[in-house]
Amino acid sequence: MKILKYLFLFALLSFVALTVFVATQKGEFSVERSKVINSPRATVYNYLNDFRNYEDFESWSIEDPSIKMTYTNKTSGNGATFYWDGADGKGNSIILKTKDGESIDQKMQFDGTEADVNWTLKDTLNGKTKVTWKGKGTMSFLFKIYTALHGGSDRVIGTIYEKSLANIDKNLDYETKTFAVAVDGVVKKTETPYIKQTFTSEIAKISKNARIVIPKLIHFSETNGLSAMGKPFIIYHTYDTKTGLAKISICLPINKEISTASGSDILAGKLNGFDAVKTTLNGDYSHRNEAIAKTTAYINNQKIIPDLSWSHLEILTLSKLDVKASSKLVTEIYFPIKPKVVPAAVVTDPVYAPESTGGETSSEPRTEQPRTEPVKRKPAAPAPAPTQTPAQEEDSEF
Repeated sequence: MKILKYLFLFALLSFVALTVFVATQKGEFSVERSKVINSPRATVYNYLNDFRNYEDFESWSIEDPSIKMTYTNKTSGNGATFYWDGADGKGNSIILKTKDGESIDQKMQFDGTEADVNWTLKDTLNGKTKVTWKGKGTMSFLFKIYTALHGGSDRVIGTIYEKSLANIDKNLDYETKTFAVAVDGVVKKTETPYIKQTFTSEIAKISKNARIVIPKLIHFSETNGLSAMGKPFIIYHTYDTKTGLAKISICLPINKEISTASGSDILAGKLNGFDAVKTTLNGDYSHRNEAIAKTTAYINNQKIIPDLSWSHLEILTLSKLDVKASSKLVTEIYFPIKPKVVPAAVVTDPVYAPESTGGETSSEPRTEQPRTEPVKRKPAAPAPAPTQTPAQEEDSEF
């Protein structure tokens, strides 16, 4: 019994000593880790700027299957928030400030531990990205005990950062490199009315702009009693790889033609039907240039005449609004072409030989050069003057 008493007293004294030790330690921490990610900076930035991806790379969420993630309507950009709840506690994170393609500032809270989090991205010489992840904050008492028993805050938090950065590299390497391009051939694109926003954008930021504009178009259609008649699409009026700029219209197809109020930032239009070469890109949007190159080669090999009055059209069959994995994106690309002109056949009246060499009449036609004199035909009645309808009065996109 005395041994049990001594053991109990020893345990109690050890706990008191640990408590005093922890209480006297600084509750502040500052941790930083860096890693070179085998992906372009824009791709890494877009990945980190969307909270929906965090459950796929943060090591603590991967190692704890009980964690439940909850997302708000806004998951990327300034003001985006998400929450988690697991066996080790509850937490949340919010994006406070972003510098496009360069940095992301966040605020994180986890069971009394608060931290200012910063991501910094820099290009490397070989086209990869150096990512630096910093965390600075104040630990709760329980977290101070935990870190004290496991080698300190730098080791505990730093290990989480290191594992997570490795997961980012692994995920992006797979997601961005898993893609396929298929040229489907010549098709006819049917006409459709739509609502749109038109502006000039950096080509590298078109995906980001689409994620911002499309929800606005959907909200506008729902508010005004319209029905979406298919997936959103982007009309490329111009596409300049030298300047990196494109004039685009981000569109939502709707069930009827409408007119919008003067001064509205959302306009209405109608896409006329056109002949096109269709190409399907399965995978990350960054492979668009390869899809364009393959289509251009197909057009040249098939001696098809492109319509150069505008660039192309992309239908976002599966976009980032539908799936978060880049490898599962599907984009249908339509390159306008001029329809083939079928030459009219030369019609000649058959000439019959009145007599055969044997003195008998033959009914078989013989070959003769086409006549140069026009054939006189009864003139047709004049066609009635066309009547203009309201639909014809509206300007088309092209």
